[in-house]
Amino acid sequence: MDDEPMSAEESLNLIAQQNRRTRRELGGGPARMLVAWAFAWIVGWGFTYVTTLPGVAVPPWVAGGVVVPLLFLGAVGYSTFTSIRTGRGIRGPSRTVGAMYGYGWALGSIGLMVVDIRITSFQALSTDQVSLLWTGTWLLLTGVMYLAGGMVWQDKLMYGLGAWMIVSAALSVLVGYPANFLVLTVCGGGGFLLGAIVYFIREKTGR
Repeated sequence: MDDEPMSAEESLNLIAQQNRRTRRELGGGPARMLVAWAFAWIVGWGFTYVTTLPGVAVPPWVAGGVVVPLLFLGAVGYSTFTSIRTGRGIRGPSRTVGAMYGYGWALGSIGLMVVDIRITSFQALSTDQVSLLWTGTWLLLTGVMYLAGGMVWQDKLMYGLGAWMIVSAALSVLVGYPANFLVLTVCGGGGFLLGAIVYFIREKTGR
C-alpha cells in the first residue's frame, strides 16, 4: 500500500536527497566552494612557482605576498557567503555542528599563524626553510580539518581529501624549495578540483 510507513533507511535517504536539492537550489554545496579553492591554489601557487624559475623577472614576494593572499581572501569570502546562504533556515544540531566546525577553522588558522610567525621571527631559518615551514604547516592544517569534517558528517570523500592533503603536506616538505610550490599547485589545487568534480557528479545524479 502507498500509505505504508517508510523504513528508517528510506527516511534517511529521503532527508539526504532533500538536503542535496536544497543546496542546489541555494547555489551551495561543497562543489562550488572546492572550485573556488582549487582556483586559488592552482593560480596562486602555480604563479608562485613560476616566479622562482630562472629568467622570470617577477620577484617571488609578489606572488607569495600579494597574489596568493588576494586569491585566498576571495576564496574565504565566497566560502563564507555560500555557507551562510546555505545555512539559512537550518536549526538544531546540524547548525551547531556547522558553526563549531567553522570556528575550528578560524581558531586553527589563527593559532598556526602565531606559531609560524614566532618561529620565523627567530631568524634561525633560511628563506627556503621558511617557505617549507609555512606551506607545509598550512597544508597540514587543511588536511586535518578536512579529516575532521569527514568524520563529523560521515563523508568519505571529504575524509579522503583530508588524507590526501596530509600526504601532500609531507611531500611538499620532502621535495624542498621551490618544488614545494609545485606540489601545492598540482596535489593541493588538483585535489580540490577533483573533489569538486566528484561532488558535482553527486549533485547531478542525486546520490
